[in-house]
Amino acid sequence: MYLFWLRAALVFSGIASLAVLPGAFQGSDRWRRFLVPLCIAGVGCNFIGLTQMLSRAGHWVPTSIEETTASFALLLALTFLGLYLRYRAISLGLFALPLVFLLLLPAAVGVDPARHAYEPLRNGWILIHIAFVLTAYAALVLSIVSSLLYLIQERRLKTKQIGGIFSHLPPLETIDQISFRMLVIGFPCMTIGLLAGALIAQQTVGAAYFLDPKVLLSIAMWLLYVWMLYVRGHSGLRGRRAAYLTSLVFLAALTVWVANQFSSVHRFAAP
Repeated sequence: MYLFWLRAALVFSGIASLAVLPGAFQGSDRWRRFLVPLCIAGVGCNFIGLTQMLSRAGHWVPTSIEETTASFALLLALTFLGLYLRYRAISLGLFALPLVFLLLLPAAVGVDPARHAYEPLRNGWILIHIAFVLTAYAALVLSIVSSLLYLIQERRLKTKQIGGIFSHLPPLETIDQISFRMLVIGFPCMTIGLLAGALIAQQTVGAAYFLDPKVLLSIAMWLLYVWMLYVRGHSGLRGRRAAYLTSLVFLAALTVWVANQFSSVHRFAAP
């Protein structure tokens, strides 16, 4: 039954990805009215399908690629929905909604989840670790999308472009504010997630955990994150340079994600 809900979420996110185009490129209010109901329907179906999939697998913590991408899609859609309701920044949907659609694909194709929970997953800290880290990644994705839109809008203003597909982007101040707030939200989530992971390591793997390549990269990424927030907060950095700094942190976070495949303790479980 979980496949029905995940496939329904896939359909809703696909329609929303198409509905966002006239709203973002032409400023069509007609399509904007459909966007929020489509996103809410997709989020609801995703939540029900993900809950049923995890229940069928015998645990409440995403461990496989399918479970993780469905969880990430849910958090990303929720974050976009919140930003849209707050700022009416529909242009974020040009990147966020197709990404949600792609993230839902692995879970919606029909791979049967594992039926037995791993013993470490019974630790409540695992849920905190994964939930906060995925939330931080969702915030980082929307921050880098905002930075990209900032660069596009800045170039449009400098070259005095009128019309075109990006003629309805929000003001630079709004885009910069979204990007920075997503970073501010993502940082405590990333910090809590990493601390929870460290507590789990002390109980299960021991000191050897901290020699794992993903753990070392995560620490380096966190330090880069701190430095970037310090620079932005104390120097008032914004605009192009701030966008480049955000891109640097996002690339570091992406590297940490890819490091799952080379980690002895973070590798995704086979379905």
